[in-house]
Amino acid sequence: MAALAFSFGTVGSPLSTPKKPGGSVGAILRLRELELDALELGWVRAVRVSEKTCEEIRKTAAENGVQISVHAPYFINLNADDEEWPKSRRRLMGAAHYGNLAGASDIIFHPGSYFGRPPEEVLPLAIERLAGCVQELRQAGNPVRLRPETMGKSAMMGSLQDVIKMSQEIQGVEPCLDFAHLHARPGDGSMNSFDEWAGVLEEYKTALGETALHELHIHLSGIEYGPKGEKEHLRVEEADLDFKALFRALKAFGCRGRILCESPIMEDDALVLKRLWMESE
Repeated sequence: MAALAFSFGTVGSPLSTPKKPGGSVGAILRLRELELDALELGWVRAVRVSEKTCEEIRKTAAENGVQISVHAPYFINLNADDEEWPKSRRRLMGAAHYGNLAGASDIIFHPGSYFGRPPEEVLPLAIERLAGCVQELRQAGNPVRLRPETMGKSAMMGSLQDVIKMSQEIQGVEPCLDFAHLHARPGDGSMNSFDEWAGVLEEYKTALGETALHELHIHLSGIEYGPKGEKEHLRVEEADLDFKALFRALKAFGCRGRILCESPIMEDDALVLKRLWMESE
C-alpha cells in the first residue's frame, strides 16, 4: 500500500494513552497502535521536561515512525510590550530547545494579539522579534522550524496574510494552517468551500513556493464560532466545516505533510480524518 500524502495524529497525548508508560512516550506507543503517525507535544502551559525525557521521546518516536512537533505555551505574544516580551521569548525558545532534543522538527505557537492596532503596524515588530529568535536558534545549531498558527479570532494576530508575511520575511519560519480557525475567523460561515480553500492554497503557493505545499503542518477539527470568530473546538461529526471539500482542494494542489487533530475526541477524530482522506485519494 502506497504511503499517504499526509501523516495523521493528535495535538497532545491521545485520551486513551495508558497510565503505563504514560506521558509522551506512552502517547507515541498508543498512536502507533492506532496506526496514526504524528504527535504534537502539547506543552501549552509551560515547558517542563528534562533532557532525559526528551531523549526517551526522540528514541521512541524514531523506533515507531511517529513524527514529532511541539505546541509551544499559549502565553507567547510577538506584540507584547517591552516588559512582557522577554517572558514570551523565553517560552518560545524553551519550546524550541527542548523540542529539538525530543526530535521535533516544528514548533507551533500562537503569535499574539493586535491589541486593537492595525496588522500593518504590528507585523514589523513581530517579524523583527521572530527573526531574532530564529537567528539565535541557528547559531546554537538548532534546525527547528517555527510555525505561527492561523488563529480563529479576528482580534488576534494570525490571519493567513499575517503568517504568510512572517514566513516570506524569515527563512526557517512557515505557517501552521489551522483550517478550522480559518473557517471561524470571519465569523459568518464563509471559508468553507472548495473554491475558498483553493484560494488559500493558491495564495500560499504564490507567496512561499510550490514546495511549501509539500511540507504543510495542519491543525484540524470541528469548530463553533460567532461573529467575533472561534468559540471552541468541536467533534468532526458536530461541525459545519466541509472536510471533504477541503480534502479535495488539498489533493488538487498536490499537498503533503501532517494533519493533527484538536477535537475533544482527538484520536477518534484523527482516525475519522484519515479515513476521509483515504476515501478522497
